[in-house]
Amino acid sequence: MSKKLVKSGLIVSFMTLVSRVLGLVRDGVIAYVMGINAATDVFFFANKIPNFFRRLFAEGAFAQAFVPVLSEYQALDEKEGTGQQQTRQLIAQASGTLGVLLTLVTLFGMLASPLFVMLFGFGWFTDWLSDGPSAPKFELASALLKITFPYLWFISLTALAGSILNTLGKFAVSSFTPVLLNVCIISTAIWGSPYFENPAYALAWGVFLGGLVQFLFQLPFLWQAQALPKPKWAWSAPGVVKIRTLIIPALFGVSVTQINLLLDTLIASFLVTGSISWLYFADRLLEFPLGLFGIGIATVILPRLSGLHARENGGEFGQTISWSLKVVTLMGLPALAGLMVLAQPIIMVLFMRGEFDQADVLQVSYALFAYLSGLMSFMFIKVLAPGYYARQDTKTPVRIGIKAMVANMVFNLVLAPVFGYVGLAIATVLSATLNASLLYMGLRKQGVFSIDKKLLTFFVRALISALVMAALVHALSPEFSVWLTMSLPSQIAWLSAYIAIGVSCYFATIIALGVRLKDFKVENRE
Repeated sequence: MSKKLVKSGLIVSFMTLVSRVLGLVRDGVIAYVMGINAATDVFFFANKIPNFFRRLFAEGAFAQAFVPVLSEYQALDEKEGTGQQQTRQLIAQASGTLGVLLTLVTLFGMLASPLFVMLFGFGWFTDWLSDGPSAPKFELASALLKITFPYLWFISLTALAGSILNTLGKFAVSSFTPVLLNVCIISTAIWGSPYFENPAYALAWGVFLGGLVQFLFQLPFLWQAQALPKPKWAWSAPGVVKIRTLIIPALFGVSVTQINLLLDTLIASFLVTGSISWLYFADRLLEFPLGLFGIGIATVILPRLSGLHARENGGEFGQTISWSLKVVTLMGLPALAGLMVLAQPIIMVLFMRGEFDQADVLQVSYALFAYLSGLMSFMFIKVLAPGYYARQDTKTPVRIGIKAMVANMVFNLVLAPVFGYVGLAIATVLSATLNASLLYMGLRKQGVFSIDKKLLTFFVRALISALVMAALVHALSPEFSVWLTMSLPSQIAWLSAYIAIGVSCYFATIIALGVRLKDFKVENRE
């Protein structure tokens, strides 16, 4: 693989690491200030709705449709020697059109917040109608959503700016930007919550400010890159029409996981108080390795794959996907194994203080165990989906996405009555595994990419190394009851030691099994 791509991957992963660490600090602060209660459930709900639409409008479907078209226009400018004329025009048209649509959606979301709560928190709505015990949740959620919904406007345009910078090879800025959101939420939680009777309002305003700060932070870098033309409405412009054509099916294809999470939230609104929060904290721990490796690599390869497709370089196209699978497997499997055997002490160290107690540690760990069983499926989706979108093929992923979403609904209905909130996590994993499998089979059928013997051998070696690591750390780690008797400094010290032992064991084993650095090199044919 070219040094430029590896360097970009390292930059994105490092910046994502900083963001994820601060994200865990943010969640620890929320756990301390709020604990696990009805207000916590409602805040996470009010935060999830605009984030879902963000992935539809920006980081998900829009980015997957916009980046390939932008790469095509860049290649056209290079071929015709027109500088950045056509590229800048596309940016102006896309940002202006998206901005108008976002403004309308955001205003509607603020005005119709009770409608969204009714749709995605139907259990709370029915209680509100019958004056049941969850009625206050419906009212609080409607109020908080009016504050958090504008985050959609800010972060969607921030994601658009990030897509432009990524396509220009400037990955550090967009990867660092989420740090600012975490800083804003942490600040409002610590210093703002005393000014509100319900600290959930302070957190909601933190989300609002985080979106605003992220948006403003990107603008100087766009200006410096000469990629900040005056936005204009251009619904019928050729480039925008092409993006629209690609984005409609991509709304389903790339956002299936998010739609599944919203379905989980809908069903969880009928379950015991705390279910949404337990799933949230488990998902946050899952998102750490997923964001660090899966999303980080996917961010880098989409512009790369789009450029290779525009230049009709099919050989390196498949090699790039293969390289991506190797990297996420190399880093994802030990993360999965480590989180699985050290789940409860990690949750204790990060969250068990203030209103977050021992019972919450156990409840979160059960959901985390379920989510972790699908970590590799989530990661593979992130690196396989760009194989379609880079070739401007959005029809295949949407068909796959619909199948996975329907399967998730069925799994939810079967598993939730039996396993409660843990059943929701299991259903999400099963549908993600189906999604990843179908994405791979589609690429293989189209002749774009297939797993060869060399890659399969690497998978087996990585799996054996992760199992050896898990067995060793599990044998050394004390029982949960012993962890409870330790002070926080002792917990951190022992946890750090076990993580170091596990990482050393994993890489020593995988090297002993024959994996070398040269296995991650791909011939650069450009």
